[in-house]
Amino acid sequence: MKIVAVTACPTGIAHTYMAAEQLEKAAKAAGHSIRVETQGAMGIENELTAKDIAEAEIAIFAVDIEVEQLSRFSGKKVLRVGVAEAIKNPKGVLAKAGA
Repeated sequence: MKIVAVTACPTGIAHTYMAAEQLEKAAKAAGHSIRVETQGAMGIENELTAKDIAEAEIAIFAVDIEVEQLSRFSGKKVLRVGVAEAIKNPKGVLAKAGA
């Protein structure tokens, strides 16, 4: 399964990147392709391209704040969870996403 994800927390420091790392590890271990964009203190990093989003079967938003440039995901199946859930239970998040 091809997955894109966005992670973001209010301060945009540790939890944003921890959630991204956990989702990447869990997806790769399960044999899925994933690209994760972080929206943190440094702004948008690893920005997802229109092609990334178009090719993905689902977008996972592991966020505690609003996603920047949300219109890029218009029409895409989206699963929204909190950052803590992605950190503590990334396999569960992927299961909710159908992965």
